Amino acid sequence: MRTDDIFYDKDADLSKLQGKTVAVLGYGSQGHAHALNLKDSGVDVVVGLRPDSASRAKAEAAGLEVLEIADAASRGDVVMVLLPDEKQAEVWEAEIADGIAPGSLLLFAHGFTIHFEQILPPPGVDVGMVAPKGPGHLVRRQYEEGRGVPCLMAVHQDASGDAHDLVLAYAAGIGGGRAAIIETTFKDECETDLFGEQAVLCGGASELVRAGFETLVEAGYDPRLAYFECLHELKLIADLMYEKGIQGMRYSISNTAEYGDMTRGKRVIGKESRAAMKQILDQIQSGEFAKEWIAENRAGGESFDRMREEASGHQVEEIGGELRKTMPWLDTDF
Repeated sequence: MRTDDIFYDKDADLSKLQGKTVAVLGYGSQGHAHALNLKDSGVDVVVGLRPDSASRAKAEAAGLEVLEIADAASRGDVVMVLLPDEKQAEVWEAEIADGIAPGSLLLFAHGFTIHFEQILPPPGVDVGMVAPKGPGHLVRRQYEEGRGVPCLMAVHQDASGDAHDLVLAYAAGIGGGRAAIIETTFKDECETDLFGEQAVLCGGASELVRAGFETLVEAGYDPRLAYFECLHELKLIADLMYEKGIQGMRYSISNTAEYGDMTRGKRVIGKESRAAMKQILDQIQSGEFAKEWIAENRAGGESFDRMREEASGHQVEEIGGELRKTMPWLDTDF
């Protein structure tokens, strides 16, 4: 493993943020964790939200100063944009750009809008990225327990000559230096993140689950059994891989399951699937996916909404909804 691009608390200087105000724009999953962790690290933090945001009361109850987005962007010497990808360019033009003064540090937690040039920062500002590799509630909980979640960091534009140290300080301030802060680029973070979502973690996994469920149901098996075997137990396997890696997962399951895994898995994910993955990656790298997603949002998201509605009517959702009612340990709200 390379070690020249991995940093820890000992490599970061939090004093780089002293005397500066950090504006966190957004207070969702990541926003609340960044703002509260930075505050607890002794950093001066303000939160930028719309006047009608449902998160305003939560942020204020946590002791944070809340301003409108434009005012927070103007106040911040460091401005972290934690808004949805599809909203960032619009909000940048309307409420953020005018408040970004020369010498400021503009931060993102995902490379999409910078890599695909939806936002073009002015030349006099630093531009960086800090991307925790975990959901916001985990970033916050680990920090409170004295630990941290690994983060990716990148510098896209270094106008001050100090951007690297500032980005590293921010990453340490949210707890990343307690685990590992790995340096990358906006391009690599963005493209690998999109690929993972589309081909494996979301698109690949959800379609694999539906295909397995449908195969069993069409063969005459009880849909409830199909749900348990193809969806419910996926968490067990995912948790084992998350904690121990693929071989650790195989060690923990039965020998029968392990043999079936190693002899049958490549039939499902064979040459055709791998070719499809390569095509998906090509479309990400060329910007084709980004153009499609941007166009979909500019058109009002009609196709997106239709696909959501169609997916919610799938039998696996109906069966799963009923079965999850028998599992009181689950949080069924979404």
